[in-house]
Amino acid sequence: MLLKNCTFFNEEFEKEYGDIKIENGKIAEIGFFPEDGRDMSGRLVFPGFVDVHIHGANGGDTNDMSLKSLEKMSAYLAKRGVTSFCPSTMTQPVERLCEIAEFTAKAEVSGAKIAGINFEGPFISREKCGSQSKEHITAGTKENFDRLYEAANGKMKLITVAPEAFDSYEFIKHASAKCAVSLGHSNADEAESRRAFEAGASHITHLFNAMSPMATREAGVAGAALDSEATCELICDGRHVSPTVLRNAFKILGEDRAVVVSDSMRAAGLGEGEYELGGQTVYVAENGGVARLADGAIAASITNVFDEFKNLLSYGIELKAALKACTINPARVIGEEKSIGSIAKGKCADLTVTDEEFNILEVYINGTLA
Repeated sequence: MLLKNCTFFNEEFEKEYGDIKIENGKIAEIGFFPEDGRDMSGRLVFPGFVDVHIHGANGGDTNDMSLKSLEKMSAYLAKRGVTSFCPSTMTQPVERLCEIAEFTAKAEVSGAKIAGINFEGPFISREKCGSQSKEHITAGTKENFDRLYEAANGKMKLITVAPEAFDSYEFIKHASAKCAVSLGHSNADEAESRRAFEAGASHITHLFNAMSPMATREAGVAGAALDSEATCELICDGRHVSPTVLRNAFKILGEDRAVVVSDSMRAAGLGEGEYELGGQTVYVAENGGVARLADGAIAASITNVFDEFKNLLSYGIELKAALKACTINPARVIGEEKSIGSIAKGKCADLTVTDEEFNILEVYINGTLA
């Protein structure tokens, strides 16, 4: 297949004009070719977006351990410009998480591609558990990590840890040799956070949410993260983090450390109603914008990464920084930057095509129209 007259974003995330030749699901060549193809004049061609932290959408949830649920998520994402995702678990018994991991690692879906598995818990803090189940929180051990890793059959990409919740230094050293270790759902102080970075933690789970905040005399997880080299997730629905705070975060994080995630649950794409998340009942009000627990606390998002991208542009974030945060940066976090996350020769032909107002027109996954 040949896409002609493309205005696309190249490996440097700068606008470029040319043709994109696709063969066997990969980008074979980029240039100018005499043969006819599909005319993309008046359109913008973006790399497919990547969501490394998503629990559910469209009525499906990772923790359902159901191919139907994963297909619902995959189909929903494919229509919204997200071409790769990491189904994310919640805090459950280790035995159950092993079952979910083993199932998910073998699953094949027809829309957005499963790029790996994200474990959000169970080695987290009771004080900052958010909508996670306190009942199943446990201290991390190398043995339990290895059980999860082996069940995921090499597809574990991320695991969230509260470093102060147990004697975590050796655990983080062990785990970070095999996947990205993320600090989150944590009440750690600055010193505990920095020790976790020293041990190998390199990522932050939904920065500012469910963690010790940055204050005048104690930086907490949030402050230590901003003052580190760690990549930092941001939920950019305008509810979890205010636009003003997002602008400040992007100024500090720059182009290469911000990672946009949805952290969405099964209500995403469905609207108001009563739903289940990690064994708890959550509610989405009419035009509510988020899912909430019975006490009104925010439980999860109902957004998607492409809508968050447009939000960031409306908040004044530069297009290049916003785009990298939705594509190549998350791909790097999970070690998949050589195959997804940008438009380059040899990479998967995962493309999101929009009009000049950023309305999605087409999405290609491995060169096939979704």
